[in-house]
Amino acid sequence: MDHYRYRVIYGDTDQMGVVYYANYLRFFEGARNEWIRRIGIPYREIEARGIMLPVYEASAQYLVPARYDDLIEVRMVVSHTRVKIRFEYKVHRVGDDAVLALGHTVHVCVGKDGKPTRAPDWLLQALEGVRNG
Repeated sequence: MDHYRYRVIYGDTDQMGVVYYANYLRFFEGARNEWIRRIGIPYREIEARGIMLPVYEASAQYLVPARYDDLIEVRMVVSHTRVKIRFEYKVHRVGDDAVLALGHTVHVCVGKDGKPTRAPDWLLQALEGVRNG
């Protein structure tokens, strides 16, 4: 399991003083981007090599509200096939094991032409190096 930390800013909250629901997708994206960077192949490089990873599916379940100035942690588990990568997210306040939100995104491999393609070996090896390493 990997994790990403983020301090909630005032602009992340709504009129009720809680994190606006759509911002959780941004938190998920931040976790995903940092994870990809840590495995040594950032999105920019993946795209330069001709593979795009658009979101195919996204889901979020909101359990306990996060608020302004909370330091949150997004814990993440990754699985994949030759065509899809699935990211599972659990959001917590740092120092608190209560789950604030759950979510997932599924990304598909497509070429620059926008057509689905199998993940190339170099990408699978990077994913496996982290999963099994």
